[in-house]
Amino acid sequence: MIRKGLVGGSYKPLSEDDIAQIHDTAMRVFEEVGIQVNSDKALKFFKDAGAKTDDHIVKMPRDMVMDLIGKAPSEVVLYGRDPQHNLHLGDARVYAGTGGTALNIIDGETGERRRATLQDLKNIAKLVNGLDNIHFFLLPTYPDDVATEIVDVNRFFAGLDNTSKHIMGGVYTHEGIDRVIQMAETIAGSAEKLRKEPIISIILCAISPLKIDDIYGDMIVSVAKAGIPIALPAEPLCGSTSPVTLASNVLIQAVDSLAEVCLTQLVNPGTPAIFGSVASSNDFRDLKYITGAIEMGMSNAASAQMAQFYKLPFYATAGMSDSKVVDAQCGYESALTTLLCALAGANYIHDAAGLMDFALSVSPEKYVTDNEIIGMAMRAVEGIKVDDTTLAFDLIKEVGPGGHFIYAKHTRKHMRSEHYQPTLSDREHIEKWETEGKNDTAARAKERVNEILTAPGYNLPDAVRQQVLSQAPEIID
Repeated sequence: MIRKGLVGGSYKPLSEDDIAQIHDTAMRVFEEVGIQVNSDKALKFFKDAGAKTDDHIVKMPRDMVMDLIGKAPSEVVLYGRDPQHNLHLGDARVYAGTGGTALNIIDGETGERRRATLQDLKNIAKLVNGLDNIHFFLLPTYPDDVATEIVDVNRFFAGLDNTSKHIMGGVYTHEGIDRVIQMAETIAGSAEKLRKEPIISIILCAISPLKIDDIYGDMIVSVAKAGIPIALPAEPLCGSTSPVTLASNVLIQAVDSLAEVCLTQLVNPGTPAIFGSVASSNDFRDLKYITGAIEMGMSNAASAQMAQFYKLPFYATAGMSDSKVVDAQCGYESALTTLLCALAGANYIHDAAGLMDFALSVSPEKYVTDNEIIGMAMRAVEGIKVDDTTLAFDLIKEVGPGGHFIYAKHTRKHMRSEHYQPTLSDREHIEKWETEGKNDTAARAKERVNEILTAPGYNLPDAVRQQVLSQAPEIID
């Protein structure tokens, strides 16, 4: 049983009063502190709309901010090539998937870390296509063997040609935006079909604290004009790019991402904009970025509540680990943050599969273990259904004291849907486990990776594929 799009919201780290206070303070930041906007294109949109601009500092009254937020859709649908993979982002519906962009991969054969290649990206896409609990494919690696000027179209093609799940990714050049959109239009069937059923979306990130830089600002303008769904995360880090407290971290994230949302609505009202967070902490011993902290899960869960307050779909971060191998640390760090964000009702939990080593590396085996973690987390999101059928009073009365329920029709009917069925975890007696090789989780995950990668996979229809390749000779097939 595949669980996705279930409604979360049972975990609420913020009270209603907390949310109101964070919101009020965010509006004060817009009014009294402002946002540095280094993109002249973006700055003109703010200025023409009546925002106060002093050099590159933009200040907006709260009514203006809230009016612009209100123009953004409260629900964004991201489409897969296969309709079963469509994602209905909004409210507290939960989906989880991959993230990036990592520079390295932990080689499944040698166990050594090396630079990721384009073939690695294709393999990961095929792997993810075979892992049912991973709901979308956010391009997770940067191929070291592809030139920067053609990397965008090659990354997106690697995803679109190897999985039928929705493809999201960052872009690195203005030309790349145009080429990726053109390619997606061909695959979708037309420009109109791509806007109606977007099979791709693009990520552009604010620079915390309180800054839209020139390159990303220009890109936000371009993507918003094109009407393509756009994820707009911010990445404040406790103690460096935000104050050290979690409440202030959530505050900075809210202001940074809301500023980007406002820009998209100034450029093109109704642009499908996704409020987002990549907020985390620093290791206070040396100020490096850390990904496995429980505070990352708490901050992103709180930001999910803020997204629900603003009625915006939410791009969250969870599921990473700072471990360098697929071990116990890798499991507990990934599980805890994923669970917190899922229970909070974060809509689009990226980084929930594959990432480790401070987000510098991915591991094929971790995709498989995270598939198990996400499946279990989604079971927790589903919660406990209470009605006459699940309480089973009539059955209890029939069986009576001292009886058992093993042979009951009710047990057969509900046992697989009520209880998560693991695809990786070991639940055998020790004797059978020993005779089957004493494999630990990482070894079983490796077997699953090989099984998926050696089986037939998904590819674009041949006619569509050839059309794309003829239009984009820079694609490395």
